[in-house]
Amino acid sequence: MALREEQAVSRRQGRTFTLVALLLAALNLRLAVTSVGPVLAEIRAGLDMTATQAGLLTSVPVLCFASIGLAAPRLARRFGAAPVILGGLLLLTAGLLVRPYAGGAVLFLLLSAVAMAGIALVNVLLPSIVKDRFPDQVGTVTGFYTVALNIGATTAAAATVPLTGTFGDWRLGLACWSLAALVALPPWLLLARDRATTTTSTPSGVRVSRHPVAWALAAYFGMQSTSAYVIIGWLPQIYRDAGVSAEKAGVLFAVTSFLGIPLSFLLPALAGRLRSQSVIALGLGVFGVAGWAGLWLAPAAAPWLWAILLGVANTAFPLVLTMIALRGRNAGTVVRLSAFAQGVGYLIAIPGPILIGFLHDATGGWQVPLALMSALMIPQMLAGAAAGRDRQV
Repeated sequence: MALREEQAVSRRQGRTFTLVALLLAALNLRLAVTSVGPVLAEIRAGLDMTATQAGLLTSVPVLCFASIGLAAPRLARRFGAAPVILGGLLLLTAGLLVRPYAGGAVLFLLLSAVAMAGIALVNVLLPSIVKDRFPDQVGTVTGFYTVALNIGATTAAAATVPLTGTFGDWRLGLACWSLAALVALPPWLLLARDRATTTTSTPSGVRVSRHPVAWALAAYFGMQSTSAYVIIGWLPQIYRDAGVSAEKAGVLFAVTSFLGIPLSFLLPALAGRLRSQSVIALGLGVFGVAGWAGLWLAPAAAPWLWAILLGVANTAFPLVLTMIALRGRNAGTVVRLSAFAQGVGYLIAIPGPILIGFLHDATGGWQVPLALMSALMIPQMLAGAAAGRDRQV
């Protein structure tokens, strides 16, 4: 009896430690991205970066997530999930620390790619850790770590401009975020030595590319990523071009991430209890249409409302992560499904931020790009409805 109680306590402690490690990793999954938007004008001036290069900067994350993310299952099978996540965090730390001091736009982009490659590995493998260690709490634990992700994203979005002002240097304002990645390393160093945190014990030979649900998830992931990365890359600039101050634009951008904090916990928890998540996906799409249409109509007339609407629409990300974990029958399948949905999904999203930058340069304004973003919410809603159906791979 005493032995059983001791084993139960040990399991609870192990799960708690794993949850803490998940949260620390998740805090870092958007820092490298959301810290750039609020000081994009300063980065462009400091590095003599063109608008097209700035658009490419916002596409670097999706390019890395697509290419590197597809390699994650193979790496996890060979080394284990936790060691690969550790390696990803090391890449992220190095990229965040070094890239602000790049001598030009091209090197800045390359070092951004290093950081994003690290994030890509962590992105794909965290759902498998959730499925493996918390199979009966997928929605709740996914909610916890997406809340952490949004806290990190919000903090970086809101604090980068004040930090830059305090330090008097945008480079130092960006480099300081490497400290957050550094803090996440120790627990994953310990977990990397624990074979129980790998997914190699549950291999899957399933060819997920043959399943319609995998393609539906990939399409939904791609469309919501397109919207999310246009928000990350261009929303502050859209507000600034409408006459909003840089500080207020940064806060408005942070609102879109801040709303994800409560919603990213509540939404996955709710989605995990439902057999189908289609209605939720359709509802989030309606918020997205309203937010983009509002920015198209009058960005400075009700900036807080548009930020709130887009913030709600952005919770499509924790929803799709929850659906990925729910659609896979075991941790091994979730690794493959996560890699496929995110890899293909990010490939779909790559043109988005670049196209928005190109259309802005070509038309001299934001009317055409914002009209396009409103229209793209329709295929997102259709893909979400298909991905949310009660099926498993």
